Amino acid sequence: MSKSLFKDFEAVSSKAWKQKIQVDLKGADYNDTLIWHTNEGIDVKPFYHSDEFENLPETSTSKATQWKISQVIEVEDAKEANVKATDAIARGAEHITFVIKSEDTNTEDLLNQIDLVKTSIRFKMQFLSSKFIGENAAVSSSGLRVYFDMDIIGHLAKTGNWYTNLKDDHEKFDTIVKSSYQFSINASLYQNAGANIVQQLAYSLAHVNEYLNHFDNLSDEIKELIEVTFNTAVGSNYFFEIAKLRALRQLWATLGTEYGFNTNCKIIATPSKRNKTIYDYNVNMLRTTTECMSAILGGADIIANLPYDSLYHHPNEFGDRIARNQLLVLKNESYFDKVNNPADGAYYIESLTEQLAERALDLFKDIEANGGFLSQLKEGTIQRKIKESADKEQADFDAEKLVLLGTNKHPNPADKMKNDLEVSPFLKIEKRKTLIEPIIEKRLSENMEIKRLKEE
Repeated sequence: MSKSLFKDFEAVSSKAWKQKIQVDLKGADYNDTLIWHTNEGIDVKPFYHSDEFENLPETSTSKATQWKISQVIEVEDAKEANVKATDAIARGAEHITFVIKSEDTNTEDLLNQIDLVKTSIRFKMQFLSSKFIGENAAVSSSGLRVYFDMDIIGHLAKTGNWYTNLKDDHEKFDTIVKSSYQFSINASLYQNAGANIVQQLAYSLAHVNEYLNHFDNLSDEIKELIEVTFNTAVGSNYFFEIAKLRALRQLWATLGTEYGFNTNCKIIATPSKRNKTIYDYNVNMLRTTTECMSAILGGADIIANLPYDSLYHHPNEFGDRIARNQLLVLKNESYFDKVNNPADGAYYIESLTEQLAERALDLFKDIEANGGFLSQLKEGTIQRKIKESADKEQADFDAEKLVLLGTNKHPNPADKMKNDLEVSPFLKIEKRKTLIEPIIEKRLSENMEIKRLKEE
């Protein structure tokens, strides 16, 4: 139909909408009544309008029709892990993340009977080994979808130490990147530690910028071949999390262009651990479902759901199946794979994306002007800023301004968990010597849960 249905109607401007709302408020203040303020310093308005944009945003580059369902498998025994992987693939998994604990892991046994044309594989290594990568680089470079997850700066930020030392880590890392043409950024650390969304974006950008500076002497041809992956955690602030992933992709494209790197990146999203609970644990399924929805609409390439019982149970078939089925329902029954850029044109999300990107870029520039990410990590500035944000969020939780249903609101007093804890769900701080203060992940409900367990 070429004829417009609404051209005879006069367009309503944002100014006219605001005037109408002000009349309906009957004297109440518009700003105090309808605008709420976020920890990111963003004022959320009751409506958004196209005339608030100087230029309407361009079409995003995300491919939401192509997002993949991932299954995470910890590898103790390669053959057993392979059995779990083939079963998960038969039940709908399209991507497998193997958590590799030893460089002696037999990857032939691990990949046995897995069609690497149809199913992509990621090795998430808990060690740094150019030997392990070298032995498997041929598989990766053959065009089959095998990837390596490695981030020496992320390891330093999380543990407070290099794997070995700065020089040795960088030498091995150089060898790995030059043979595999890929590296990863552990951006999930910042979210799970309590950083607000602007901080998460800025720290991720400053984090990857350290690598870009390090590899700036590579040829343009090699830079174009290197693929950067951001491992992100998605929280419960639905529209903000959609905007966060969109802003991350935009920011990377801007930064990558400056250095001549491939401006496409891969985003792997996992629900946050920060708002998950052990009491009324089934609510975790609702939380992870909406968080996975945000990840899809935000343009994540791969989504690995968090099992509802992962805080207090060892990995188990039931929890993994439920987590995978949540994604299968979203893809096959809710049709979350039918549109490439579903959030495009939503003025609220476009506005949030723009504001988050601008604020994150300002913070990134401030970090670079003050010595860069590694320098501020060593000085403790990054850790202090994250702790300030986390403490503010914790205060909101303690005051019930931030609600976790079944934990700090409407708890079930009959709910007992002491005898169900296969693993400890609580923060453990090891007393050891570190080069820097590590960034610590902590859940909001931990203190409340510890108190309840003592009373059982």
